[in-house]
Amino acid sequence: MNARVTPPTQAQAAPETKLRPVSPAPAVEADVAPAAAPEAAPKRKSGGRRLALMAGVPLLLLAGGGWFWLTGGRYEETDNAYVQQAKLSLSADVSGRVSDVRVADNQVVKAGDVLFVIDATPFKIALSQAQAALASARVNVEQLKVSVGTAKAQLQAAEATLAIRQSAFDRTTSLVSQGVSASSSLDDSRLALQQAQTAVDLANQQLAAATAALAGDAGINTDDHPMVLAALAAVEQAQRNLDKTTVVAPADGIVSNVSSLNVGQFIAAGAMIAALVETEDTWVQANFKETQLAELKVGQPVDIRLDAYSEPLHGRVDSFSAATGSEFALIPAQNATGNWVKVVQRVPVRIALDGENGEVLRTGMSATVTVDTGRSTLDKLRGL
Repeated sequence: MNARVTPPTQAQAAPETKLRPVSPAPAVEADVAPAAAPEAAPKRKSGGRRLALMAGVPLLLLAGGGWFWLTGGRYEETDNAYVQQAKLSLSADVSGRVSDVRVADNQVVKAGDVLFVIDATPFKIALSQAQAALASARVNVEQLKVSVGTAKAQLQAAEATLAIRQSAFDRTTSLVSQGVSASSSLDDSRLALQQAQTAVDLANQQLAAATAALAGDAGINTDDHPMVLAALAAVEQAQRNLDKTTVVAPADGIVSNVSSLNVGQFIAAGAMIAALVETEDTWVQANFKETQLAELKVGQPVDIRLDAYSEPLHGRVDSFSAATGSEFALIPAQNATGNWVKVVQRVPVRIALDGENGEVLRTGMSATVTVDTGRSTLDKLRGL
């Protein structure tokens, strides 16, 4: 007994259709499918831009680096540079006790300014003694001139006596030959002649000795005599020692290390007492590597920047050292061993400053030096 199932009518089926939940799957698929296609295109564009950037940026960097390399190389720079000024050791030329100190530590002085004074009393006494010795030497020379005159007079008298004795001897000889006088009278005349001749010889010797005492010139000027010249030198030396009791600054600069100098202190000649840093001549010593010297020439412009000041200074290359810095060391390096390692050496280059900056700068200040060689790497490659 089979029951026949009849299909439902539209009226009956409608409520079932309304109660059935609507599946959103078809609608979602319809919405998603069209939207997926537009998103794929931007992904392909972003990937191409990224590839272009990855390839272009290195090329730009390479091109920029090459440009800077070709246009660079014109300037040689080093920060191993220092301000230099001449340093003098102040000392006294004579020994003595300090009687006055007229400078203080780190005081600016000019050439000729008095620094300190040594007690001048002993040196004034020495000068007086030297002047007295000079006067005595002049008197002695005058006495020697008188001695020359006396010797000449004695010689003339001896020569006159000799002439008389010679005449008497000649007469006696004639009389003896004629038989008028005895032979014994001839002996007395000959003896008198010999005595007169001896007196002449002695007078000549005395005149020669007196002339020799006047340096061989009987008419010499008194102050030209060696004895007087020696006395004059002694006076000059004593005067110089007296003048050196006042110690003055030899040049413009700044005095340092004067605190140990006190009144009453005994100082020895030549002993260092203080230091003077000259401000008239100031330069910069730049220690360039030996690999930087090929393009450096005397006269090239230089920019100098000091660590102490913001404003740059200007100068020029003045000269190059005759050797590297290590060659002037007290103990130069010996590289003749088996463990030798090559080290780039530095050569001191003197930089002359433009303008007067000595009173502002201080010796030993650190500086950075830049030399304009006037030739870039491109110019060097071109052979310009």
